[in-house]
Amino acid sequence: MKIIDHNTIAGLQIPYAQQLDWVENVFKLKSSCILPPKISLPIIENGFFNTMPSVIPSEDCFGAKIVTRYPSRIPSLQSQLFLYQLSSGEFKAVMDATWITAARTGAVAALSVKYFAKTHFSKILFIGLGNTARSTFKCLKTIYSSKNLTIGVVRYKNQAESFIQEFQKDVPSWKFIVMDDIPTSIKWADVVISCVTVANNIFAEDAYFTKGVTVIPVHTKGFQNCDLFFDKFFVDDISHVEHFKNYNIFKERMSEFSEVIKGNVKGRENDEERILCYNIGIGLHDIYFANKICRLCEERKINMNVSELGPKLDKFWY
Repeated sequence: MKIIDHNTIAGLQIPYAQQLDWVENVFKLKSSCILPPKISLPIIENGFFNTMPSVIPSEDCFGAKIVTRYPSRIPSLQSQLFLYQLSSGEFKAVMDATWITAARTGAVAALSVKYFAKTHFSKILFIGLGNTARSTFKCLKTIYSSKNLTIGVVRYKNQAESFIQEFQKDVPSWKFIVMDDIPTSIKWADVVISCVTVANNIFAEDAYFTKGVTVIPVHTKGFQNCDLFFDKFFVDDISHVEHFKNYNIFKERMSEFSEVIKGNVKGRENDEERILCYNIGIGLHDIYFANKICRLCEERKINMNVSELGPKLDKFWY
């Protein structure tokens, strides 16, 4: 059993194009996999403990990711992952999943822009500028480096300025602006990406969501009013949204993202549709990423801590 820590994973420097491919591949495999809904337990105020098991037969692997959120911790979201070989039951690795969570979440959000933004979009708004937003931005840069875009960032503490300082030099053709009022910012945007982990109220009244807007609430909260009047909803997994308050209202306008990628369902059909993407985060992406990372570590002969959690004897008698 290998122990793969955060620095080892980050040190692999997996290209963002590769991360996007991995996410898209998992969506194509989804119908052949086993994916129960995540179990989420509230443990403190605005904190939680989630377990996310899944099985990917074509990759000969299964596993589970554990995610916790503590608002006062930095980063507030942290996770660990347990990876097994499906054919033998071998416990292959335990690894930090903080990088994996940010990477796959950002890639899914960026792919949502690729598949669901209107034809000539040019204005993307970011609400919440933590790791997930930065991962999303890097994937968007990979997809749209040759496109002229304006990136709006909503001011929060000093994060807007540090976000712009970090990324402006990477894409000189993109314009960055800091915005202070969320409803006005939403009305301005063609694409709204919210990476805010907690929102106790809606961000904007209905009138601020213009025709053709694509809303991608990575952590889902703050846009519940959109459930009532948006034209289409795309989700990473239906079972993950069945408990939503307004599910029975929007379910007839909903499809799974994987079916769009496979060409079985139409995505955006015109530039007037208002589209919302409820990508809650599925464990399949985490386990797939973990399996690929484990293989990369083996191929590159990276020195990993090796340990055995169980008895070394052939039999164990209690």
